[in-house]
Amino acid sequence: MNLEQFRSLENKKVLVTGGAGFIGSNLCEALLDLNAKVTCLDNFATGHRHNITPFLSNENFKMVEGDIRNLETCQAACEHQDFVLHQAALGSVPRSINDPITSNDVNVGGFLNMLVAARDAGVKRFVYAASSSTYGDSEALPKIEDKIGNPLSPYAITKYVNELYATIFKSTYDLDSVGLRYFNVFGRRQDPEGAYAAVIPLFVKKFMAHESPTINGDGTFSRDFTYIDNVVQMNLLAITTKNNEALNQIYNTAVGDRTTLLQLTQLLKKHLSSFNPAIADVPITHGPNRKGDIPHSLASVEKAERLLGYKPSHTIDKGIEEAVRWYWENL
Repeated sequence: MNLEQFRSLENKKVLVTGGAGFIGSNLCEALLDLNAKVTCLDNFATGHRHNITPFLSNENFKMVEGDIRNLETCQAACEHQDFVLHQAALGSVPRSINDPITSNDVNVGGFLNMLVAARDAGVKRFVYAASSSTYGDSEALPKIEDKIGNPLSPYAITKYVNELYATIFKSTYDLDSVGLRYFNVFGRRQDPEGAYAAVIPLFVKKFMAHESPTINGDGTFSRDFTYIDNVVQMNLLAITTKNNEALNQIYNTAVGDRTTLLQLTQLLKKHLSSFNPAIADVPITHGPNRKGDIPHSLASVEKAERLLGYKPSHTIDKGIEEAVRWYWENL
């Protein structure tokens, strides 16, 4: 990933909440490569210490163990920060259906704590992880930022509330923010373990063990799978842009292409087979559709291209190739 355009972040102080998680740790790594001064706030509920172990010896990295549900923790972490990249959340639609109260406490209560702390600390810009789940039951394709439907899960509600709160904090307290609606992010460090593992690392793990992964439904559901480097680029663009029109906006963070689950399994097999040809013959099984799942997801990235200068660096095929290589070397 070419970081040269973001050299203005050298010596800037950036707080990454959820910095020990999949996306957060990749953001920490990119910021450290730019010689920014990085503070990671994480309670390790879903993040992992091994994700940040390589950074602990870096004098520009500071680890704060704490929970965003505690306002004092958020305030302490935000002190003297230039920017906040807020990634901390409880992801997963099924998790929110099984436990809506905890998802709300973290994703809404914790988000509000972080906004208050950022406001009080005089943070220049607050960039946060929004979600494509906000589009809900809208059937329109591609998804365009100002046209959403009704939410289909507690998780989707929490993420939409984040956007509403960010808007109010601009109009009421003049806190600049940027919301990034992530579309099915995948890549290095995404956890294949646990009940709520995302589909790509889960399938990779199954294929590597010569076990059949289970597709929910008939496999025709499609997603705009987005490689982690595209997401890192969007976060860095959001905190460095000098275009005032680009601030206090919501952006799709995606590639602008969709892949069915059946196509996804074929891509995974193709790239994994370069390491072990037997994986090409592992069969697929099918199960019922999941509650709260939308059939199709495809983002328009025109707004991000126009206002932020976003140019996706990785297609689904290139991203899968890099992700598979990482899993093969690290699992």
